[in-house]
Amino acid sequence: MPQRLVVTGRSQEPRARFSEELRRLRSERGLSLRDLAKEVGWDASQFSKMESGQTLGGPEAVQALDQFYGTPGLLVTLWELAVADPTQFKEQYRRYMLLEAEAVSLWHYGVSRPPGLLQTDAYAREALAAGGLKGKELEQQVEARIGRRELLEGGEAPTFRSILSEAVLRTPLPNRGEWREQLEHLVEMSERPNVTLQVLPFSSGFHGLASTAMMFLRLLNSRTVAYAENDVRGELIEEPSRVERFQRTYDAVRDAALPPIESRKFILRMLEEVTCEAST
Repeated sequence: MPQRLVVTGRSQEPRARFSEELRRLRSERGLSLRDLAKEVGWDASQFSKMESGQTLGGPEAVQALDQFYGTPGLLVTLWELAVADPTQFKEQYRRYMLLEAEAVSLWHYGVSRPPGLLQTDAYAREALAAGGLKGKELEQQVEARIGRRELLEGGEAPTFRSILSEAVLRTPLPNRGEWREQLEHLVEMSERPNVTLQVLPFSSGFHGLASTAMMFLRLLNSRTVAYAENDVRGELIEEPSRVERFQRTYDAVRDAALPPIESRKFILRMLEEVTCEAST
């Protein structure tokens, strides 16, 4: 049997391949990072972090590089593959992320935080840092979480319902400006046609998900899986009978939550309170 031909010898891991291509293209043109920054009009430190794998950068910077290098769509495509690559997530979450990417509808309940799909950059960084991440690992996980938000964009985006405990809205970020941005983001997302946002007020009393955050995914084959998470562990649940039990509990929570219009008003009132606090 003939030996397999290695065409490029470059990395097959999306994030590493993206960084390699950035370094290769700059090297072929004999440019320093400072030269590149002057030509493209971006910060040299940003390009340095992108080439070293510390960050993937944003789509605007990648599009600018594609235009400069004359590689229309190449770097953007590699960037999209790197952002969507499930290996960037911690191993215990990877199967869930693969399923989430193919879901046609999602249902969520949040105990103490909004779901990653609805978090701003600042909120994602604060939440992950609170979990002990720092340095390069923190930045990579922030980017991974931010990249998931694209799931809700576009004409074929899945429908998404998120029920947030009032505790989510009563636990602000340390920076008031960043917290206002997060509340504003929730309001904006609630106005999207594929997103339904509800608030479960404290006055609703005890319920079956009081200490458990949940996400349900309905897949293309009509199968539904669930992901349950508490303070100490998370679990992907695929057994139909268990999923069904959790769904019934979720339905009861949904029925107790404020309707979407009232929920939006609730968040706007919270936003007004934060704005007033900041101006006094």
